[in-house]
Amino acid sequence: MNYRTLTAKILIDIKAVNFNFKKPFTLTSGKKSPVYIDCRKLISFPKERNKILNLAVNYFKKEKINFDILAGGETAGIPYAAFLSEKLNKPMIYIRKKKKGFGKGSQIEGNYKKNKKVILIEDLATDGGSKVVFVDAIRKNNLKIKDTFVIFYYDIFEKSKINLSNLGIKLHCLCTWKDILKVLEKNKVLSKKEFEKIKKYLKELSDNH
Repeated sequence: MNYRTLTAKILIDIKAVNFNFKKPFTLTSGKKSPVYIDCRKLISFPKERNKILNLAVNYFKKEKINFDILAGGETAGIPYAAFLSEKLNKPMIYIRKKKKGFGKGSQIEGNYKKNKKVILIEDLATDGGSKVVFVDAIRKNNLKIKDTFVIFYYDIFEKSKINLSNLGIKLHCLCTWKDILKVLEKNKVLSKKEFEKIKKYLKELSDNH
């Protein structure tokens, strides 16, 4: 089983991929969705979490991604940056969505030296919007970044690729909707009607974005 299929299977097995066709989920955008991906759930499953972390470490080696510091994006990226920092024995920082309004008013927490290479770690990416905010903060604090890594990437919005590419950022992931759909279909997790509903929803989401 390749790393993409294994990651998709783990997310489905721990119910990080949620379906509700009668009462759709409300996304942060306000839109209704019959499916909701919650990678944060993974932190509560040590065995499965460790498999994912090992896949991530192997991916970094295979793709020859070089970095000095792991940066967790507030909030869901912080635990994964911490877990990977421990495994790789590399320093970690975390990035706020905006500067805190007290103390030193920092947007980046942790200790670092200028011009070090950073990889931004998050749980997932939809349209890449939050990544732009974090990348901007990292560069404003005199750190270098050209890679961001997520466990799950929607990979249905062309605009997200363009936005990150324009910033000179490559988005890395362990699986996408394409991988989730393959596992759902192969293992007959959903009825044929439900499966077609999900495919239709994702196509509409992609077309209208």
